[in-house]
Amino acid sequence: MSKKIVILSGAGVSAESGIKTFRDSDGLWENYRVEDVASIDGWHKDKKLVLDFYNARRREVFKTVPNEAHKKIAALEKYFEVTVVTQNIDNLHERGGSSNVIHLHGEITKARGEYDDYYSAFEIGDSDIRLGEKSPNPNGGQLRPHIVWFGENVPELDRAAKEVMDADILIIVGTSLVVYPAAGLVRYTKPECKIYLIDPKEVNAGIRCEHIKEKATVGMNRLFDELTKNDI
Repeated sequence: MSKKIVILSGAGVSAESGIKTFRDSDGLWENYRVEDVASIDGWHKDKKLVLDFYNARRREVFKTVPNEAHKKIAALEKYFEVTVVTQNIDNLHERGGSSNVIHLHGEITKARGEYDDYYSAFEIGDSDIRLGEKSPNPNGGQLRPHIVWFGENVPELDRAAKEVMDADILIIVGTSLVVYPAAGLVRYTKPECKIYLIDPKEVNAGIRCEHIKEKATVGMNRLFDELTKNDI
């Protein structure tokens, strides 16, 4: 039986495709307050601002392509059972070839009504969501981005935790492990799980791991070769 790998990915993976991160010095937070565009309170305060922000993010996603890190993560499926648990809201993992992706923070290419169930979201591609555009469900209200904002529950967290609990290998790539509750997933690993951390910077992970101090593309190439060397 093949080993089970869980990938915990963050913004650093998509950054190499040209998608800005929020926390870097030239990131998106420099132009917007998190309270205004990434919280449920911000949504209730100014829906048009929030819609405009995510419409721009959605268009940005479709101008980018998966990079080597996305592709190498997908290629691991030839040798292992692989689940990707990502904090990213883009669809680059799927476009890179990954077939089993859990989006903790939602998906930018989907929409749902503001009063709809989380799992009622549907694909909208690169289309904008406009103020006054309603859910197809009669009581769904204004369409909103299918994003998990600050102040909201993380519906996929339990499913992600179960995947991590079953992992033989956990690969953490492109995340600084500072955003909770996602960062807490590393605590669910079984004692014998091998953990790899790919990040060019020092990370105070507080866990036992092998730290590969490279950016996502370089680190995933190196780790892919190491993990598959007996099968190639």
